[in-house]
Amino acid sequence: MKKNIYEAKRALVTGATGFIGSHLSKRLVKDGWIVHVLVREHSNICPLKNSGDSINFHYYNGSMATMTEILKTAKPDVVFHLASMFIAQHTSAQIDSLIQSNITFGVQLAEAMVLNGIYCLINTGTSWQHFEDKDYSPVCLYAATKQAFESLLTYYSESSKLKVINLKLFDSYGPEDYRPKLFSLLRKASFDNSPLIMSPGEQLIDLVYIDDIVDAFLKAASRIEGNDEIRWEDFAVTSRSPISLKEVVNTYQAVTGKKLSIKWGALPYRKNEVMLPWSKGKLIPGWKPQVSLIEGIKKMEEVQRAENLEK
Repeated sequence: MKKNIYEAKRALVTGATGFIGSHLSKRLVKDGWIVHVLVREHSNICPLKNSGDSINFHYYNGSMATMTEILKTAKPDVVFHLASMFIAQHTSAQIDSLIQSNITFGVQLAEAMVLNGIYCLINTGTSWQHFEDKDYSPVCLYAATKQAFESLLTYYSESSKLKVINLKLFDSYGPEDYRPKLFSLLRKASFDNSPLIMSPGEQLIDLVYIDDIVDAFLKAASRIEGNDEIRWEDFAVTSRSPISLKEVVNTYQAVTGKKLSIKWGALPYRKNEVMLPWSKGKLIPGWKPQVSLIEGIKKMEEVQRAENLEK
């Protein structure tokens, strides 16, 4: 049955409590979507606190039966799959969790979509599947699990009506980012005047502001809906302008007016350090990043200052 043009669109978001997933979920609510999110019993839903009343929560217990029931209840027009376990350097004890989170969970999701006649999937990959700009060379086991899931997902796209747009992400940043990543470390060092131990800083980083990343997901959704010619498409969510770690730090200092104590070269590069980000991915038609690094840092720090004043 054809959808009424005045009927609100429905989305299911996995990974909605993460940095990107929470921003995407709140943007979908703002744009008038009916938003369903899939979480676990122990998930921290604080990143969704300002939109909690507008979001429908579904609790996943690891079973195929529960996944199928969630898809049946949510009836999404589009599924945004962002849930994953990121580990840059794994230990043997983490293998089971990586496989469950990045492969088993996703396969259950795809199976449940097909069983319920839901065929629009926006999947999330990583530029780390392309070490040294190769067609495929995983930087780490995390990246390998992303590639493995794509291979399994190919089965569903070829054996059913499932349509997939795969967005490969690079480095993300923005406000309300609670991950222990670069800008969090720089902000902490600026507050307590502590020295920050870094690698030599020559690696290039491809940074994309969170609003631009969310725009890419929404562009993918509008592209996949109602377009039966799409079976599988891959796009890169990239700035196309990578800069060195040292340049990023210098830019942060210039924008914030804070002088940091950086111990460059005190840390060695890690194994398989990405010195040059993947450059061969295509941009999704109609999308390109709008927020420059300088503007993004300003936006991020303004929100952070406002949050600090509220505490």
